[in-house]
Amino acid sequence: MAITYTWSIPQMQAHVEYDGENNVIFLVNYIYLGSEESGGITYSENYMGTEEYTYTAGDPFIPYENTEAFEDVVIGWLEGSLDIPEMQATIEASIAAQITPVNEDLYFTWQSPAPASTPDVEEEE
Repeated sequence: MAITYTWSIPQMQAHVEYDGENNVIFLVNYIYLGSEESGGITYSENYMGTEEYTYTAGDPFIPYENTEAFEDVVIGWLEGSLDIPEMQATIEASIAAQITPVNEDLYFTWQSPAPASTPDVEEEE
């Protein structure tokens, strides 16, 4: 099955007023999540970061709106400025390692012994 990728934009920072415009976004916090189902289990990994943007007077300006359409605009900015293939390769490698691990955790049992079992108690009839 293929990895499904989704964006989450938990927060943006904006200048209240900048170069004659209001709510000018200059910082976007993002999460790029990849998930894949294999053998009835969903494996996932995310790539988190912050991207800075600079508005210059005269550049095209899209006013902030609290809408899904504006979220698509911000995702467009991210996809235009980030190395998406590299992010996907990192996520893909992590999910592959989860599905088919190449490392495992080993423990010395005498340092962390298993809990003692309780003896079976026979019930009286």
